[in-house]
Amino acid sequence: MALMVLKFGGTSVGNLEKIKHVAEIVQSVYDAGYKVVVVVSAMCGETDRLASLARNLVQIPDLRESDVLLAAGEQVTIALLSMILIKNGYPARSYTGSQVKIHTDNNHTKARITSIDCDNIMADLNKGMITVVAGFQGIDEYANITTLGRGGSDTTAVALTAALKADECRIYTDVKGVYTADPRIVPEAKLLRQISFKEMLELSSLGAIVLQTVAMEIASQHHVPLRILSTFEKGMGTLISYEDQSMNIKTISGITFTKDGARIIIRGIPNGAEFMNLVLGAIGDANIELDMIVHNVLFDSTTEFTFTIKRTDLAKTTKVIENVLGRFENLEVLTLGKVGKISLVGIGMHSHADITSKIFKVLTDNGVDIQLILTSEIKVSVLIDEKYVESSVKALHKAFHLEDEAASFIDEVRSVN
Repeated sequence: MALMVLKFGGTSVGNLEKIKHVAEIVQSVYDAGYKVVVVVSAMCGETDRLASLARNLVQIPDLRESDVLLAAGEQVTIALLSMILIKNGYPARSYTGSQVKIHTDNNHTKARITSIDCDNIMADLNKGMITVVAGFQGIDEYANITTLGRGGSDTTAVALTAALKADECRIYTDVKGVYTADPRIVPEAKLLRQISFKEMLELSSLGAIVLQTVAMEIASQHHVPLRILSTFEKGMGTLISYEDQSMNIKTISGITFTKDGARIIIRGIPNGAEFMNLVLGAIGDANIELDMIVHNVLFDSTTEFTFTIKRTDLAKTTKVIENVLGRFENLEVLTLGKVGKISLVGIGMHSHADITSKIFKVLTDNGVDIQLILTSEIKVSVLIDEKYVESSVKALHKAFHLEDEAASFIDEVRSVN
């Protein structure tokens, strides 16, 4: 009998009526003859509510105790969903991360899964039961509760799919699947019926919020069949898989963006290697994540170093740099507090050398200056002033005719709910 892992996010289980609807979806998959494992998040807003309680008590809560608190949200959801399934005549049993034995490292609030003991779940599945698992949580080697970071329920579902060797992992959410661009910004954006792991991993890491990046990494490494689809609308959603000869390889599959960036430029560095070691080491020690990085040696043999960070880290990064600058003379530091990044992704891009020049032309024609540009085999990312991000996404989506490329890839839509 085939095995299916179904994951439902916070918006899907946001209230009791929605939990009843989720139960109907689970029951339909079970009735179709599948063994079923369900992974659920906390009800929408619950994790934020719990975190707010902690902050109102303690300015900087203890991380171990934060995990104990935040993990409670999923425990509520698994119990409620199991109750309604049992009421409807379906055998169900709930599991916390510790009951499954989802083992993680001890990096509280952003732990990584190290192994999963599937014996308890498999025993219940073989008895014909539906198992309902709390996402987002596990235990470390000392049996402490840990959590996996924002979006961690995605990671739980994908890791369980790999460990159980399930036939497919379905991620149910509040959108119909993966689009060529954010449909809230580009109404003409089209639903992609299929996308490669490479492309989805890039889109996730570059700002698309459909799926957690760590979950995509695990899915790619373990060849987990993955489908993104809507809890509330019938349809096939988007299949994420390895590219093969049957796929319609598009030049560009999608455009994503972020608008929370800041840019720092440091000029006049006399000894690039020494400075880079000091500043990068200090930034790393402060747990600040760098994004776009450019290092240039100028004609006067000085070095210019520019990089982007999340805007929320700007004050902390500035302080780190000031501490390093004391060892050097005549350095110039420029800060741009409002920048955004647009990224175009597609496995067909490597064979089209004209894409970058077309991006330049489209943005220039729309009065937008490109501050930085980075390319790889399957993506081009540009840094621009934040105020032009949304209009630029619309212009690029239209210029590359993504609505037409996506439309040519549409197959027959049928319900999988």
